[in-house]
Amino acid sequence: MSKNTVSKYSLPMDFTKLMSWSLKEFSSLPWRKERTLYGTLVSEIMLQQTTVSTVRGKFEEFLARFPTLKDLAAASEDEVCMAWKGLGYYRRARNLRKAAQSLIGSCNGKFPVTQEELVKLPGIGDYTASALIAIGMDKSELAIDANIERVMARYFGLGQTKGPKLHREIREMFLTGDIFPEEISARGFNEAIMDVGRVYCQAKKANCLNCPLAEGCIALLSGEPLAFPNTDQVLAKTPMHKVVLIRVISKEGNQILGVKRKRDEWLAGQVELPTYILESSDPSFKRYPLWKGPLPLELMRLGSTITKYKFENIIVESSVDLGKKWKLSPEEVNFSSVTLKILRQLKLV
Repeated sequence: MSKNTVSKYSLPMDFTKLMSWSLKEFSSLPWRKERTLYGTLVSEIMLQQTTVSTVRGKFEEFLARFPTLKDLAAASEDEVCMAWKGLGYYRRARNLRKAAQSLIGSCNGKFPVTQEELVKLPGIGDYTASALIAIGMDKSELAIDANIERVMARYFGLGQTKGPKLHREIREMFLTGDIFPEEISARGFNEAIMDVGRVYCQAKKANCLNCPLAEGCIALLSGEPLAFPNTDQVLAKTPMHKVVLIRVISKEGNQILGVKRKRDEWLAGQVELPTYILESSDPSFKRYPLWKGPLPLELMRLGSTITKYKFENIIVESSVDLGKKWKLSPEEVNFSSVTLKILRQLKLV
């Protein structure tokens, strides 16, 4: 069905209902209670590739450590990464710090107000720039993430295949005024669409019975809400490679051997157990040296995944000599998440 099936006159009613639901259910989120552009920047970067429940537990802690843009800009990279611990994808933390430094150094601590200027900041792409304008500044803009793309495709019955073309179609609809009634708050609209996409209108599950947009949703009227957006032509996911790693526990008293990854290395800035490759289905994976010789005493095994790699971690105990010894204190050492999980399971921290 065409997007024209939805009457513009029904939009204020449908979206006002949606925004009321969002306000009732999610206004207590810490980044929504006290609005600042700095807080919006931090929350949006945190929420990329990380769940709301995880960010909820870290946001206030991070802002307590770095309450202002100036505080973040003045912090060391290690300090920021330590405060980021538990959120993963540490490049986000490093870019967030660089963005703060750029704002303090080049913009006198003030955020640019245009998309073109915002995307010049380190780590700020089109989506984050749009979110800063729409959510942070409450100005007319649509921050199209996966949730907004999916909800818009279903509500308007857009038949376009998921991906850049669908993104452009939604953007064009926004620019022509087809999906954004002037009387609706840009901030409330964007957040409400994201909320409903996260809670009711998920990629593989649609709880249409409770969805605030159900009454005017074309995908629901079609009887096949999960058929929108079309995914038939979406490229297959990158195949996963299996890698077997040997991770070595080498203890001396109350200390354990750790290796801090260099800036240009995998998991830069984080501390790992000495790690070796036992076998890999990807010949190009050379992040660690190869294990040579027989295996020492095996303590446990643990699975983990990073990007296109599925790891089987074999933890062994041995005496090796590879760098600095780090005290067993997760509060003081920026352990990688896998290393920290291993140490906790072995009751070493």
